[in-house]
Amino acid sequence: MIPKPPSAVDERLAEAGRLMADKAYEPAHALCMEVLAADSQAAGAWFLLGVLAADHDNPGKAAELFGRAAALDLNDPRAPAQLARCLIALNRRDEALAHAQAAEARGPADALTLDTLGVVYSRAGLHGRAIGFFEAAFAREPGQASFAYNLAASRQFSGDFAGAEAAYAQALDIDPALYRAWSSRVQLRRQTPEANFLAELEAQFAAADRSAEARLHLGHALAKTHEDLGSYETALDWLIRAKAAKGRQVGYDPRADAELFAAARATYPAPASAGRGAASERPIFVVGLPRTGTTLVDRILSSHPEVTSAGELTNFGLILKRMTGSPGAFVLDETTLEAAGEIDLRRAGQAYLQSVGPLVAGEGRFVDKMPLNFVYAGLIHRALPDARIICLRRHPMDACLSNFRQLFATGFSYYDYAYDLAHTAAYYAGFDRLIAHWRAVLPAERFTELAYEDLVADQEGETRRLLAFCGLDFDPRCLAFHENAAPVATASSVQVRSPIYASSIGRWRRYGPGLAPLRQALDAAGVKVGDAD
Repeated sequence: MIPKPPSAVDERLAEAGRLMADKAYEPAHALCMEVLAADSQAAGAWFLLGVLAADHDNPGKAAELFGRAAALDLNDPRAPAQLARCLIALNRRDEALAHAQAAEARGPADALTLDTLGVVYSRAGLHGRAIGFFEAAFAREPGQASFAYNLAASRQFSGDFAGAEAAYAQALDIDPALYRAWSSRVQLRRQTPEANFLAELEAQFAAADRSAEARLHLGHALAKTHEDLGSYETALDWLIRAKAAKGRQVGYDPRADAELFAAARATYPAPASAGRGAASERPIFVVGLPRTGTTLVDRILSSHPEVTSAGELTNFGLILKRMTGSPGAFVLDETTLEAAGEIDLRRAGQAYLQSVGPLVAGEGRFVDKMPLNFVYAGLIHRALPDARIICLRRHPMDACLSNFRQLFATGFSYYDYAYDLAHTAAYYAGFDRLIAHWRAVLPAERFTELAYEDLVADQEGETRRLLAFCGLDFDPRCLAFHENAAPVATASSVQVRSPIYASSIGRWRRYGPGLAPLRQALDAAGVKVGDAD
């Protein structure tokens, strides 16, 4: 059969696609609008307009446009796949998964769509399902560094560290300037004098003088390498250099978090009956500052046969945001906390339980391990009075250092304090005061604190205490949490595959006088640091 020649519409859309790929958005947009003026049912034009909106960080508009394209062309898998990616970015997980499955049913074959589906499933916490799509995408386009990177990250989350190392290496062979792959690869294993990437990293850092993001990743990789080699003061210097430009870029103001913590205290100002919340003992909230043992406790609890890990969920905060209808783009802010006191929190608790249902099979207990939920502790107790809340604590110097050492996702502004030691100290002080408030007002049978140092010193005793607090019988599998094969998509994905170790306790002492400003800032904020590890 002789192939049909392309129509004028096909040619215009092909040209618009080429312009879009070159970021020539205005002429691409004009061509799409020409096509739609002639034929409003042209799915390809709606799809390209969706790409344009997504490229301009407008997932809501992009979802609308991809939705129109998906409805007009029932055979093309690209539109529902991209729609699913927009919806997962908007925290509309169930809808995203439905459209991802619709894309699957259309038989995706191109590498970008396969990779997109992998991203959707990974962000939905379905890492076992995601990895096959990443493998297929990279197999179809083995010269695409970003596909190799996504495959590597998926393998890392699944505990395949050798496979992750190989894929990160492939990504860097394709694109040596892929800074995300450098920072991830160095985290996978301990660097040694015989096997490290110092020369490559220093060269990449020097070449990235105009990119704050690249310097952040590369500088963190250099700091981690120097830590592994025992050069802690040099490591701290690299961290400070790595974060400097990005810190200036984000322009963090400590007063905003001080106001946030004050609004949080006001949601449950004094000891009182929680009232008529949703009755369920299923949720166990694990909260606290990042890098203080929250993932470790999640793994310990979810190693119990009656407990499932639901992962790091934003569900509770999103439900409050939607029910309050508060203005602004941020889910967690002072305005939303103030408005939350006026909503039906029993209904909020029911909505939360319903939203988590698809993530945790059966009726057993589940762990919601979102560190930032410490801000919502009062509201959680009012909405779910039978839920348990476990707050991780750690020595102030180690807690602040671990946050400063952490390479947080830069699109997540809630951790912008961690670009500066003084700002980190101020944040810790605000956190400390808020937790002292929760300790005073929330019932001890529903809110407890766990010191990371105590867990390391007496793993079995503290595990038994935690399980009893949650109303669970002791199970020895909780002591062998490192044998838990479930995926881990947090910064602790490597560490929690090993038994508990004490080497991170008192880590701050190794960094020398460079941490003096941190200690001084904590002292000035009224935080008792002391001399103990």
